[in-house]
Amino acid sequence: MSIHLFNTLTRKKEKFVPLQEGKVKMYVCGPTVYNYIHIGNARPAIVFDTVRRYLEYRGYEVNFVSNFTDVDDKLIKAAEELGEDVPTIAERFIAAYHEDVSALGCKKADVHPRVTENIDIIIEFIEALIDKGYAYESGGDVYYRTKAFKEYGKLSHQPIEDLQLGSRIGVGEKKQDALDFVLWKAAKPGEIAWESPWGEGRPGWHIECSAMVRKYLGDTIDIHAGGQDLSFPHHENEIAQSEAMTGKTFAKYWLHNGYINIDNEKMSKSLGNFVLVHDIIKKYDPQLLRFFMISVHYRHPINYNEELLQSTKNGLDRLRTAYENLKHRLANTADLAENEAEWVEKIAGFNREFVEVMDDDFNTANAVSVLFEMAKQANVYLNEKNTSKKVLEAFITQFEELFEVLGVSLTAEEELLDEEIEKLIQERIEARKNRDFTRSDEIRDELKAKNIILEDTAQGTRWKRG
Repeated sequence: MSIHLFNTLTRKKEKFVPLQEGKVKMYVCGPTVYNYIHIGNARPAIVFDTVRRYLEYRGYEVNFVSNFTDVDDKLIKAAEELGEDVPTIAERFIAAYHEDVSALGCKKADVHPRVTENIDIIIEFIEALIDKGYAYESGGDVYYRTKAFKEYGKLSHQPIEDLQLGSRIGVGEKKQDALDFVLWKAAKPGEIAWESPWGEGRPGWHIECSAMVRKYLGDTIDIHAGGQDLSFPHHENEIAQSEAMTGKTFAKYWLHNGYINIDNEKMSKSLGNFVLVHDIIKKYDPQLLRFFMISVHYRHPINYNEELLQSTKNGLDRLRTAYENLKHRLANTADLAENEAEWVEKIAGFNREFVEVMDDDFNTANAVSVLFEMAKQANVYLNEKNTSKKVLEAFITQFEELFEVLGVSLTAEEELLDEEIEKLIQERIEARKNRDFTRSDEIRDELKAKNIILEDTAQGTRWKRG
């Protein structure tokens, strides 16, 4: 079986064939670190962490790079408003980013390059573009000569004539053509700046990724990924810069995740529906947000609200409960072999189905459906009078293996009991054994007041938060 993915560049599904057998060079555009990340930033972090995990599961060695934009207009504005310097703000929100996405189950990139640590290579890249006739200096700024790159628009599939119609030269810009974009910005008084051949200034947004991709991954990479909003102009401009510089294909495959809406409206500060991950994970199990994101195919738009999140919680709880019931039965079962081979083969079939749907453009929505069917069959098996350790272990192994691929924890962070509640549950179990039902009911009510719901099942007493 082979992985097939939808390539934004060609607008069709293609068989994934990496540049080097068994190895993948992957770059994902990271955040501008001037604030806590919102759920729009969280989606590509989760989506492409899952893609990375799946590629590794399928045996590839993935070199995964994701940058931080730690200097730009937004950071400079935040520094002015807060009375701090840009590096201090960037450092604070890089730490916050790592904290938030770690809670969401995202692994750290192999390299997290920062703009401010790569100014020299960015300047060298710009100098090379000037030498090749693709860029020019104007009043301390440097611009990319867009029309010099004949394939401009090939990622967004927009003819350059159409792009020209909507282009304007803004106030203060010194470019020769409305389509040209900035590579280096001359510093304004008091702004953070670096020395360059064109005077003090800082990089434009687009050039940073071209330079850092080349430094950390080479002239041509396998996968370049990010949110759909980056397809144009950011990724289009990256292609123009990099391919003009090297004369080689910049990225073989382009992946873009869909937009997020809040209650069916576009998320924006002006609408007051701007949702920060930092706030969500104070209220909900962070893994719930990850499971919510992967329950929809990554290229499709996704609608967020708390009702939908609660519905997702119910589904994740069902999967986790099935897993916990399997573990509970395993600890309390004889090693019986009735229908063992038939069930082991059925469980192996779930793995094959999971791989099949994930091979089809990383379809996590269908992969989640496989997990629900596996949980359903696990519950059917648990209702059998006699169960086999081998079958139970096979179910448990598949749950753990496939959840790991999706980056979702089988244990809810919020459902860790403190010592007081553990003692109360144990006391209730003893009360029931002693037929002291009055005390048993008192403890049930006391736990309910603490938002702990007890379920007396064939596998023993289970609990969950209400």
